Amino acid sequence: MKLVFATNNLNKLAEVQKMLPKNIELLSLKDINCFDEVDETATTLEGNAKLKANHITQNFGFNCFADDTGLEVDALNGEPGVYSARYAGEPANAENNMQKLLHALTNKEQRLAQFRTAICLNIDGKQFIFDGVCKGEILKNKQGEKGFGYDPIFKPEGYAVSFAEMSSSQKNEISHRGLAIKKLINFLNEYKL
Repeated sequence: MKLVFATNNLNKLAEVQKMLPKNIELLSLKDINCFDEVDETATTLEGNAKLKANHITQNFGFNCFADDTGLEVDALNGEPGVYSARYAGEPANAENNMQKLLHALTNKEQRLAQFRTAICLNIDGKQFIFDGVCKGEILKNKQGEKGFGYDPIFKPEGYAVSFAEMSSSQKNEISHRGLAIKKLINFLNEYKL
């Protein structure tokens, strides 16, 4: 089965490719000659995932899935949330996003947060939504060199290290995206073409 993953984020693409079963051929946007930037104008993660998946299905005709992920910090009333990738403004930059978040949490002891991913799958004219949540806390300083985005400052619940200190396989076992992708994979394994 061929599926397009509607993302330009090469880190996400590599992370997901490692998780998919061998019978699913994952195509990137580049593989289908899609160089469009879909504006993420929805107010929810699910809405943005739908916008991206629908763009590919409607304009390129492929079965596809798209995701959107947000970091939701309790002490900031759920911010940055749907704006996580562009929290510090354009151009989107992980370092600037982390610094803005750490600054916003200065002198705050309550640092609980969660990563949440929503995946929209468009397949054979039908649409399905899958989600994944990973609870944890925001560290006071960056730790680790692996991963991407907010990984160096997010410590998942029950662990003593940040996402950026974990191997990709360890992170994929517990991460928001990993949990959502597992739901997608379980669905695809049961799906009859």
